[in-house]
Amino acid sequence: MSAYPAFGMSLLCIIGGSIGFYKKGSIPSLVAGLAVGMLYLWSGAQIAEGNGIGVQGAFYASALLTLTSLPRVAKGPIPKLLATSSAAMGFYYARKVFNF
Repeated sequence: MSAYPAFGMSLLCIIGGSIGFYKKGSIPSLVAGLAVGMLYLWSGAQIAEGNGIGVQGAFYASALLTLTSLPRVAKGPIPKLLATSSAAMGFYYARKVFNF
């Protein structure tokens, strides 16, 4: 299994949180982006090493990101992109975790 989706989402979260902080001074965006990005990064590293817990971590990060970004979908294209990409990754990793 490839760890690249988790690494890609890590990069997206870290950059997105940093941009949110830079543009609006939003400390919660920075903290959340870094936290979820680090969880994806750790998960990707675990997947790359062949450790199955990384898949679970990526699934949980996707679920967390999806649930927290859904209320902001109507605010613009960036929250829509975040919700869509995290939901897609959630489905991808759910298939791996639950074997369906």
